[in-house]
Amino acid sequence: MTAPRIDLAVFDMAGTTIDEGLRVYQVLADTARAHGADPTDEDINRWHGAAKHEALKALLIDNEGIPPEPDRLALVVEDFRRRLQTAYAAQPPTPLPGVLDAMTQLREAGIKVVLNTGFDHDIVGLLLGAIGWEGDTIVDGVVCGTDVPQGRPAPFMIFRAMELAGVSDRSRVLAAGDTPRDLAAGVNAGVGYVVGVLSGAGTAQELGSHQHTHLLRSVADVPALVSAMTLEQAR
Repeated sequence: MTAPRIDLAVFDMAGTTIDEGLRVYQVLADTARAHGADPTDEDINRWHGAAKHEALKALLIDNEGIPPEPDRLALVVEDFRRRLQTAYAAQPPTPLPGVLDAMTQLREAGIKVVLNTGFDHDIVGLLLGAIGWEGDTIVDGVVCGTDVPQGRPAPFMIFRAMELAGVSDRSRVLAAGDTPRDLAAGVNAGVGYVVGVLSGAGTAQELGSHQHTHLLRSVADVPALVSAMTLEQAR
């Protein structure tokens, strides 16, 4: 890769770098139903890419518009975590094709790579352990929805990733994900490159209808994009 024009790539996890079969959304629906809600597919789709504790809190708002008490919500989140752990044990997640090579290429070019996710650290530990991405040999950090005051579409996870990576110039940050919330977070953070990938929950039509700079088949295509942008800038 030629000298990069970005300093940091921030990638979502499920559906963007990791294939978990979209089980997280089925488990989200099952957990909500087990605790008295009756979400439709549209209700669940609305929370693609969101912090899961925020999604569960919204899905469990009662008919009078009252959200669950904090103690109850904590129990629901713990139930969600157990159900997801069981689902992942039955069908372990895997890295999406070409993603590991892409992240290695980026890091070898001097670009920091930070993952961000709506999962909490317990679930992230399960995911990264299952695919062998533990430690700092694969990525430069992980930011969870529970690390910041508000999850996507708020920009705070991207800002936290910049802080972890020691990057201050937003124009030299690329943020990629498979949901409209991922794109909105990138736009709200004011990063230079907001990339939708078609490897997960979002379709080309869905992602294309939201503000972005690029749509790619996969994160595997990001190194080629960065090289092309750099060559274009050098002309």
